[in-house]
Amino acid sequence: MIQTKRKPTTIGEMLAHEFLEPLELTQTKLADQMGVSPRLVNELCRNKRAVTADTALMLSRVFGNSAQFWLSLQQKVDLWEATHDAKRRERIEKAKPLEVAIGADGG
Repeated sequence: MIQTKRKPTTIGEMLAHEFLEPLELTQTKLADQMGVSPRLVNELCRNKRAVTADTALMLSRVFGNSAQFWLSLQQKVDLWEATHDAKRRERIEKAKPLEVAIGADGG
């Protein structure tokens, strides 16, 4: 896995700087468009809540992009945080690779 020092763009940063600000959209208006509570949107914007599949699908409907776009952002942040937190990394590194003989046919 490639390690980078720079944390990926978070959902909150993306929502605020690439969507809400340019569209002059408030968190409350976005919540109305999504059919969710303003609290959910606020927590997304403050990076206090992760994007779920349902939320990604709602955001994609509102903004006309793909759910995969939102899930990919979340996944990149999740993986970065897992590999840059010493306690989590130590736990992950305890996992041992399987030693499996691979045949000539690759399987």
